[in-house]
Amino acid sequence: MISTSARLLRLVSLLSTRATWTCRELAERMVVTDRTVRRDVARLRELGYGIESDPGPWGGYRLSGGTRVPPLILDDEEALAVAVALREAALSGVLGGDQAALSALLKLRQVLPRRIADRLGEMDATFVHTPRPEGRQMIPPGMLLELAAACRRGERTRLSYRDHAGKATVRDVDPYRLVHTGLRWYFVARDVARGQWRTFRADRVVQVQSTGYTVELVDPPDPALLVSRGIAGVVYPLYVTVRLPHPMDQALRVVPPTIGTHHPDGPDATIVEIGGNDADQLANYLLGLGTTLRVLSPDHVREALLRRTQELFEDNGGGQPR
Repeated sequence: MISTSARLLRLVSLLSTRATWTCRELAERMVVTDRTVRRDVARLRELGYGIESDPGPWGGYRLSGGTRVPPLILDDEEALAVAVALREAALSGVLGGDQAALSALLKLRQVLPRRIADRLGEMDATFVHTPRPEGRQMIPPGMLLELAAACRRGERTRLSYRDHAGKATVRDVDPYRLVHTGLRWYFVARDVARGQWRTFRADRVVQVQSTGYTVELVDPPDPALLVSRGIAGVVYPLYVTVRLPHPMDQALRVVPPTIGTHHPDGPDATIVEIGGNDADQLANYLLGLGTTLRVLSPDHVREALLRRTQELFEDNGGGQPR
């Protein structure tokens, strides 16, 4: 049996993951009796935790706003891991902006033990970063927190959204997950009116408002796969079809599912369709794959690839006596 203090921390953790819990749900999760849950809630209230409750068999417990939480205690390895993660977030712009991550990192470094601060300094001296990619997503970290909270609460949400054409809409959605592709954040949710799972670019979300209506998601999709298919499904003016001499699992590593659509061609080959703006762009992308391949169609992309290959051959002294 776990100790009382560990059980209390477990109870606080559960209460923080959802908007409301019934006494029976908490008892089942913690493998204790309803009476134990009520007693533990009373102890937490004595310690200063704001826990609200609704009477009746269908009532529940919830943490009130501004509830105090236990002090954060990290061991050496955990402190180093958090510091490195904040540093990478600030440098890469994974949160859309770097100020929040930098601010948190500076606060953490002020309280790090000397031995941990020294180790972080040693890592700083050895890390080298390439320039950030152009066109990275700009999204306030506060909006990411709101979207993450919407997913955690499990409540229907009113989403104010502006699409790629700038058209503003307001729709009710059932939030599920946030997905980061390395360049952009996507919000995966079920569009209630359409009855379909959708992906929304997080930087186009204007406002998030909870309706207070708890929903039970039935058969949710693989969020990463849904985002990948959505990105790959963008309509391009030109498509090239190639055959890679690799089975499907290897072909997916050569051409990610966010770039092309894949179909097996026997056990040892894969047909991939890739979209682009013009033949030269597609030819350069295919050259950069660093693998053997055969262009099936169209002819002008094949010709652009052969022309680019010939140019590279001649630029590097091809056919010239040494």
